[in-house]
Parts: sequence; C-alpha cells; structure tokens
Amino acid sequence: MRTARWSARRPRYTLAVVGAVLLVGVSLTACTGAPAEPPTSGTAPASSSAPEPSATPVRDPVLLPDGTASENLVYFNFLAAAVTKVNPSADGRAYIDALVAGGFDRTAMEVSFDRTQADLAADSIHFSVRFNGECLIGQIGPASDGFHSVVAPILSTGLCLVGSTRQIDW
Repeated sequence: MRTARWSARRPRYTLAVVGAVLLVGVSLTACTGAPAEPPTSGTAPASSSAPEPSATPVRDPVLLPDGTASENLVYFNFLAAAVTKVNPSADGRAYIDALVAGGFDRTAMEVSFDRTQADLAADSIHFSVRFNGECLIGQIGPASDGFHSVVAPILSTGLCLVGSTRQIDW
C-alpha cells in the first residue's frame, strides 16, 4: 500500500523537482548576465596632448637560408597564401613558381598532379621543398578544407611526398 501512495505522488514530486531546478537555473542565468556599464558623468575624459605612439609596421617574413625548416615555415605559408589570394583555384605550378620566386630551390621541390588519371580535378594539391634536412609540405584543395602546412622529416626515399609526383621541368 505504501508503494501505491508513493506512485500516486510521484508525478507531483517530479514536477516539483523539475520546477525547482528550472527556478535555480533561471536565477543563475540572471546572475551571469553582462555587467552593467559604469555610470557616465556628463563630462568627457580629459585627453592628453601627447600623440599616441604609432604602431610599427609588421614586416613580411623573409627566407632564412641558414635557418631551419621550422623557422622558414612562416615564409613558406606567406608565399602560399599570396598565391591563394590571387587565385583560390591555382594549380600546383603557381605554388612552385611562387616558392622559386621567393628563393626556395626548384631542384628540392615536389608537386602532385593537378588532375587525376581520369582527367578530373584533383581533390587537393601537395607541394613540398626539402630544406636543410627537413620537408616543408603544403596542401590545398577542396578536400583539404583550406591550406595546411607542416614540417616533416625527409622520407627514406630522400623525398618529401609519397606517391607519384609531377616533373618540375618548366
């Protein structure tokens, strides 16, 4: 009999608990609102007559020939971003040409094919530069969700990219 009474009261008890939880939740939400802005006094703050220091212009990254691949990753990314900005659907040659123009060694580069064997546009293009014992590798294309780059060790083949690559003969 005790169980029957408890079963009859359970919906009211559950409703009371849910109501209490909601009340506490709403109360806590009200406490976490944005802080009120400080009151303003009707007068404007006094400005100093000294000029604000000018921000130093940010210099573009440069190739560090004696640096590590990691130290040159920012420059590698900078060059790739410039290509993408000019032409978001640029081919592999455009990235290689930009890297060469930026001072990287063409003979140390690899690039994947722009088209598949079925003559479809490749889902992504990979390009790399062997640099001071490591690889700077970039990837871009619709399947890669934007541009990505990494510094990786040189493979046992002496190359940076796995699979067949285009001959860079231009």
